[in-house]
Amino acid sequence: MSGYEVEHNISAKEETAQPPHRRPDLSTFFSQLELVDTSDPQAHTNANALPQPENMAAAFRLLANAFEMMRGRPADDSGGENDLLANMIEVLRQNADDPPAELKGCPDSFLDELERVPNKSLKPTDTCPICVNPFLEDNYPLVVQLPCHKDHFFDLDCIRPWLKLNSTCPLDRKELLKKKQPPPPPVEDEEDYDDMYA
Repeated sequence: MSGYEVEHNISAKEETAQPPHRRPDLSTFFSQLELVDTSDPQAHTNANALPQPENMAAAFRLLANAFEMMRGRPADDSGGENDLLANMIEVLRQNADDPPAELKGCPDSFLDELERVPNKSLKPTDTCPICVNPFLEDNYPLVVQLPCHKDHFFDLDCIRPWLKLNSTCPLDRKELLKKKQPPPPPVEDEEDYDDMYA
């Protein structure tokens, strides 16, 4: 024991008893996101406002840095493995270098409507693809299923920041916000009109 531990009555067991943090603090990212998210008309007075490119780049860079901290090693040090988090970091870095003109993420209403996965249906070996922590290791996991595939489960705290910037599933890159197609015009039967005029 060092002098500090003795002086403050800290045992080595107390230091290791705390579980590691599941994910980094994203408060700075969400503060930056408020500058670029123009989807809420109540928060912005100009409905046609576009975010500043430097604010967009900062939002993407902050999330990439947070994911890199979660991953525990730089994205280019993957060792040749196909790592989802490394791919997500790469996409975020590309968007930070060349920011889009407007945010293409999912609105809060979409996130609120994501299907929740009951804890009873989760196995002890089920893990979040982003943070790679077992879902049931958390006392109160909030696991959501993305609409693109029945097996795409994520911790909401992990997938939410990604979906605020990108409207695609990080696993299969499918677009999650479907554009509603107008219904096809009704097919009119010519015989009905012939009978009317006969």
